Amino acid sequence: MELAIGECLILDEEEWQVDLVEPQYGRVLLTSKTGVRQTVSFRMLAHHPQCRRSTVPTASGRHLQPKTTDDLSDHYRKLLRIRLGHLLEVETGYRGGDPLHPRPGEPRPDYDPDKTKVTERRRAKAAELQALDPEHAKVLGLAQVSYRTLTRWESKRRSDVAMGCADDRWTPTSRGHTSITAEVREAILAVRAETLHRSKINMRARVGLIHQYVEEKFGEEALEEIPSYGTLRVVWQEWFGTGRARQRYARSVLESTGEHVLIERPGQVVALDTTVLPVMVRESVFHDPVTVHLTLALDVYTHSIVGFRMTLVSDTSTDVAMLLRDLTMPLPMRADWGEDMEWPYPGVPAAMVAEFAGHQVAALPFFAPETVTTDHGSVYRNHHLVQAQHVLGVKVLPARVLRPTDKQTVERAFGAIRSMLFEYLPGYIGVDASDRGVDPEADAVLTIAEMEHLLATWIVKVWQNRRLGEHAPCWDPVGDHSPNTLFAASMAQGGWALEIPSPSLYYQLLPRHQVLIQNKRGVKIRGLWYDGKVLKPYRDEESGRGGRHKDRWTVHRDPRDARFAFFQDPRTHAWHELRWTGLPPEGEVPAFTDARVRELLTAAKQAGLKPRTDRELLPLLLELIAAHAKVAQWPGRLTKAQRTERAREAAQLQAAAADRPAAGADGAAIGSRPQRPIPVDAAVDAERRSRREAAVRQQPRAPRRLGDGARRRADALLAAVDAAEAATERDDATNTEDEQ
Repeated sequence: MELAIGECLILDEEEWQVDLVEPQYGRVLLTSKTGVRQTVSFRMLAHHPQCRRSTVPTASGRHLQPKTTDDLSDHYRKLLRIRLGHLLEVETGYRGGDPLHPRPGEPRPDYDPDKTKVTERRRAKAAELQALDPEHAKVLGLAQVSYRTLTRWESKRRSDVAMGCADDRWTPTSRGHTSITAEVREAILAVRAETLHRSKINMRARVGLIHQYVEEKFGEEALEEIPSYGTLRVVWQEWFGTGRARQRYARSVLESTGEHVLIERPGQVVALDTTVLPVMVRESVFHDPVTVHLTLALDVYTHSIVGFRMTLVSDTSTDVAMLLRDLTMPLPMRADWGEDMEWPYPGVPAAMVAEFAGHQVAALPFFAPETVTTDHGSVYRNHHLVQAQHVLGVKVLPARVLRPTDKQTVERAFGAIRSMLFEYLPGYIGVDASDRGVDPEADAVLTIAEMEHLLATWIVKVWQNRRLGEHAPCWDPVGDHSPNTLFAASMAQGGWALEIPSPSLYYQLLPRHQVLIQNKRGVKIRGLWYDGKVLKPYRDEESGRGGRHKDRWTVHRDPRDARFAFFQDPRTHAWHELRWTGLPPEGEVPAFTDARVRELLTAAKQAGLKPRTDRELLPLLLELIAAHAKVAQWPGRLTKAQRTERAREAAQLQAAAADRPAAGADGAAIGSRPQRPIPVDAAVDAERRSRREAAVRQQPRAPRRLGDGARRRADALLAAVDAAEAATERDDATNTEDEQ
């Protein structure tokens, strides 16, 4: 602690100022703000447990924090290195200061440490610098360097090695604005608080409000102390910035809590966002070029892309729920992936993970997320996603208003993927319409399935192994790290829980419907009836539940495939499939979504139909689909909007089929169903064939062959029964001979 007159000290949380220092007696005179004076010894200050320097700037202009080379510009850093080289040559005889690594011609005769003394070297250096050209010496910062200057540099360098040779004029002390009195300061802060909630005004208006505040509160005499407009403008910019921000953004800065979340493990925070894929792809039905939506889930700690979804339509709550389910499940290896893409993380063998998962696992982390950060879209705030987060045990928290930094990692990831992958693909549409190519739709060659496979391969092979750079962890900011190495390090530090959810999680994440089970018709959901054998013990019975949905049963259904609903038996806890009652026994009906159900019911209402069962709706559904989706008429009759709608429906059905497990949880069979949705033309043909067969009472006989009459009248011909018996006896005889 350096004691000098004017310094401020804190003793027992009270501020004292040094008025007199008497080193010959080892004591100092302190004065408090209240005027109390006391004399204390250096020994007492050195051993006092609650004695420290004050952070308030003192009259001597001393800095609380020492000056560093970071405070200097590049030009002054060069001058500092030149001065340090001359000083080291005086001390050691070498410009670099190391005798083991001399420069060419070192040591020079005048600076040889074995032949000269320090005083001689100082005088030689002072004479050398004074002999320089004055203009050159001024540019190099070596003008007027004398023997005493070198001595002063050496003494300062003992206390500050880095900045001992620096000139104080290179880092002048900021004296602030002495013209800003306490009254003017109060007026500036009051005007700032007032104008923050008003519409935006210019600086002239702010200065006028400052004059008004000072005049009304402190009188006309205080107006003379207000500085000029230029001074107030500079002070305003130093305190509150340039003022170019929008008013709503400036207000949001003060309204924020300012809390900082420290992320210390994988899965603690997962950022989720959706954007339009900047590459045109071709859909799988009509092969038309379309744009798809990419939903990305990124772990904030390791920067791993732990899940993604591609949808033709904007993502729904079901898609988000299935994406959260994907985060908890290991990614299976694909056919063309090599061993370098298999599970590599230490601590948990790949064979053990594959045994739990039932398949080989790719090199992508999976875990149960704790918090998911999203934007304020309606898809993240509906009732279904609230139910899904309760099932998964996660918290879906929207980002703070006007705070893009809450999920800047996933937004930055979109830009990185754009520059590292999407820009190389045909069909890239650019950042905006001005940067778009001549015809990106014609350039599109990849299908949605191929694009999904390419992106998954790139994530596992490239993204998870890329160097993070500025996103390195706080405990090793200069080290080389990748998402995979960070996840491996976190496993070694805090462990990792190997938890793989059961297949029944798919059914639990589907939207719930509270219904009554009727005796003959089953359950009704969104205008359609569903039934199955599992409902037989519960027909016309109440569930016994209380609360808002008293005595009702819970049934789950996937909006992407409205043919089936799913019911969990309360006795066995097994999941069972409820078929739409309009399905034929063989199940040959094309899959359809909720959008097609609404269109079907609207068409039935307009036609005046009042069917007793859903089976009467099936012909209308097939005619409706055939009129819009007949394969032979697709290119000629359907518009681009209609083709896009059909393609979106097909993509949703394929996603629902991929998410649905092959068998029910706990070993319960779900029932026979096609692995892929039945084509529309096959379903229409099968329905029309069944109508024709039902219309014909007697099946037509095949035409008689030539010679049938003569064969029937021939005596040499054996009867059918006799011929069969003869053939049997002939075979038995042949077998007996072979055995002998």
